[in-house]
Amino acid sequence: MKHKIYRTAAATLAVAMLLSGCGKTPVSNSNEPVKVSIQTESEGQAVVDGMEQLTPDGPDYERLKDLPVPETEPAPEYLRLGVEHEKISELQARLMELGFMDNDEPTEYFGNVTQEAVKTFQRQNKLNQDGIVGPATWDAIMDPNAKYYAAQNGDQGSDIERIQKRLYELGYLATADLVTGNFGEKTEEAVKKMQQVNGLDQDGKVGRRTVNLLYSEDVKPNLLVYGDKSEVVEAAQKRLKELGYLTTEPDGTYGNDTSVALKQFQSRNDLVVDGYLGPSTRAALNDPGAVANGLVLGDQGDSVKQVQNLLSKYGYLSSSNVTGYFGDKTESAVKSFQSNNGLASDGSVGRMTMAKLTSNDVKKSTGSSSSSSGSSGKSNSSSSGGSKGSVGGSGVSGLLSIASSKLGSPYVWGAKGPNSFDCSGFVYWCLNKAGVKQSYTTSSGWRSIGKYTKITNFNSLQAGDIIVVSGHVGIVAGGGTVIDASSSNGKVVHRSLSSWWRNNFICGWRIF
Repeated sequence: MKHKIYRTAAATLAVAMLLSGCGKTPVSNSNEPVKVSIQTESEGQAVVDGMEQLTPDGPDYERLKDLPVPETEPAPEYLRLGVEHEKISELQARLMELGFMDNDEPTEYFGNVTQEAVKTFQRQNKLNQDGIVGPATWDAIMDPNAKYYAAQNGDQGSDIERIQKRLYELGYLATADLVTGNFGEKTEEAVKKMQQVNGLDQDGKVGRRTVNLLYSEDVKPNLLVYGDKSEVVEAAQKRLKELGYLTTEPDGTYGNDTSVALKQFQSRNDLVVDGYLGPSTRAALNDPGAVANGLVLGDQGDSVKQVQNLLSKYGYLSSSNVTGYFGDKTESAVKSFQSNNGLASDGSVGRMTMAKLTSNDVKKSTGSSSSSSGSSGKSNSSSSGGSKGSVGGSGVSGLLSIASSKLGSPYVWGAKGPNSFDCSGFVYWCLNKAGVKQSYTTSSGWRSIGKYTKITNFNSLQAGDIIVVSGHVGIVAGGGTVIDASSSNGKVVHRSLSSWWRNNFICGWRIF
């Protein structure tokens, strides 16, 4: 049989002294009894014995004197914004399990993100949406039959606005003015269409499978996709070529080259990298401030491979070095090409270099290939991720300094900085500020990023590594700690790599 003693704050010292055998309470230097609530747990059943008289000469003293006194007070009946208690970590864990909060290490703090998750749960379960966890809300959340997050017609909130923005980007919502945060008939129709195109049950609700597919690279959009041919596609191709992303001539057909160019453009312009020509991508393409292409040492992907094929075609790079990785040999080939074709010889593939590479008046190499050996063209290992000395001569220290500078910044779903972040947006912003060319990807995308040295043993992690856990990502800070944008804390924090991180560990990536 196990016992627990709960008492009011006023009686804390008195009970502690009694249980430690001091012989009397400090209250008025008397032997005045103190009332204590005794809770007995036996065979999984909890019963309350009521208020007992506990004095050194009382009948229960010998029975109770050696019982442990809990370090925390009982949980308040209502959990709300600003409250700290160990019970809140149980609450957050359950909300994450049900899909109302992004996965993260639970904490004992009830912050803004937790409050919004509670409100969304209450909305779905027809409870008063006050963001306060009273007995009714607690019981509903902890119910074994509680339903996973699902948005439907009639709902409203910031989560609905995020869903609508993605439906608009994918072409299922026709116009931007339909992104309102209110789930109406138009949104329901858009969800059903998306479900139909992607082979899901057409119930018009955004549940587990639908919400996961919305941000997956496997999602099929409603317009302008691979194989389409139109004047809209041709106009986009011309703009992609002007900005240095497209390596072929615009023909109006949405082929593989267009998809590769769009992904590169999206990664350079802070868009979801899906290769689809949706409304947001078209708007960014036509923006005068659109970021032009610029492939540099350390980049990797299909865009690099296409440039390498052109360099090989004109005799500047051996075909054996067409690897998709921009290493030293590719940089040397680019410099040689630029020098022979009247361009500034900086070794990077920007707008002018790309335009010349894809033109009809290229000057071919007059000598042997700049990379004619059998080398893989990857003399700078792909695990380097970028220029190691790009920040203060020390990549790791520079990255950690940048990450630390954002401690306390608020957690906002989908934010990529500079003043607020979600977990993947924080890693993306920090890496790019540290000189590492890394496109934006979600926490699930980090599972197979493939660009750096993969760490499969939790104990092998070291400072500067990116740690990937189930549904979350952070930057290892050394000394058994991590810096991450935490949904459970509601901000960027520097904390211990606890057993939660070990138990949810998927992999790490060594950047430097």
